Amino acid sequence: MSETKKTAAAESINSVVDAATGEFKRPAAQFRNHISSKPGSPFPPESGRYHLYVSYACPWAHRTLIMRNLKGLQSIIDFTSVHWYMDLGGIGWRFAKADEKLSGENVTPDPVNGVETIRDLYLLAEPNYTGRFSVPVLWDKKTKTIVSNESSEIIRMFATEFNDLLDEDHRSINIIPNSLIASIDKMNQWIYDDINNGVYKCGIAKSQAAYEKNVTQLFDSLDRVESLLANSTGPYILGNELTEVDLRLYPTIVRFDVVYVTLFKTNLDTIRSGFPAIHKWLRHLYWDLPAFGQTTNFEHIKRHYFSSITTLNPEGIVPLGPRPEILGKQIEAVK
Repeated sequence: MSETKKTAAAESINSVVDAATGEFKRPAAQFRNHISSKPGSPFPPESGRYHLYVSYACPWAHRTLIMRNLKGLQSIIDFTSVHWYMDLGGIGWRFAKADEKLSGENVTPDPVNGVETIRDLYLLAEPNYTGRFSVPVLWDKKTKTIVSNESSEIIRMFATEFNDLLDEDHRSINIIPNSLIASIDKMNQWIYDDINNGVYKCGIAKSQAAYEKNVTQLFDSLDRVESLLANSTGPYILGNELTEVDLRLYPTIVRFDVVYVTLFKTNLDTIRSGFPAIHKWLRHLYWDLPAFGQTTNFEHIKRHYFSSITTLNPEGIVPLGPRPEILGKQIEAVK
């Protein structure tokens, strides 16, 4: 990578770091519309109307893809994944070219709008847009605009708003039951702050104090999840039923040993050696629930992080390990 691109990438990272404390601050999503079945909604649930743009590498996009598959929305909402490389100092996420053969379903040129980058997509929706050009993007083909780029809200739309178009089996899948909504919302908050976003706070910290503060909080919260799972009445965090808490935590945990331990210095321990209950939970989701395992692409994950974030890995060398990326169900721990 040229020195100019390295400098631009560093400036991109620094733009989301607090200059006084050295702590990473994630900007909020800006497109916050909703698909709704309520009468008069500008974005009603319709089969074939919406397109989901994701990256297999990005944990925020990954969770929307899991939700799409879990609810059986494959024939209702199509999707495209971008190339694994993100040019932090330039065009950002780009679509694969026609002659590029990358692993994973639908890693292709943009089939809806014919643009070359996610940046182009945002500017097509809003020519004066000045925010981040992030994934996921939920696109409305009818009005040619972005419905939402906030993953947590896309998940909830997928969870409920298309039920009238689904068969009974998928309609009955409810990961945010009313009886647990208060617990789910409370847990989502600290899991997001301390773990989902916490790994980034560690990796992109620009001071020793910021790093130590956040890596300590990260592992305290992993201990908290470990205790919840060890004492759960079922295979999931809140018991016998899969909930949104499990879905939102999984993309971070499945990347933890493969990327974050090395690149983000979250190396006080690994999931496979230090958290037996989380490790068992992770392997159950990956091996037993197709929506999780089939949407997890370790090639995209490893190549994206180690090749794109050059401020942390200047030569873009992708580690071969750990091998295997995820262990079989019968392996309880690796010391």
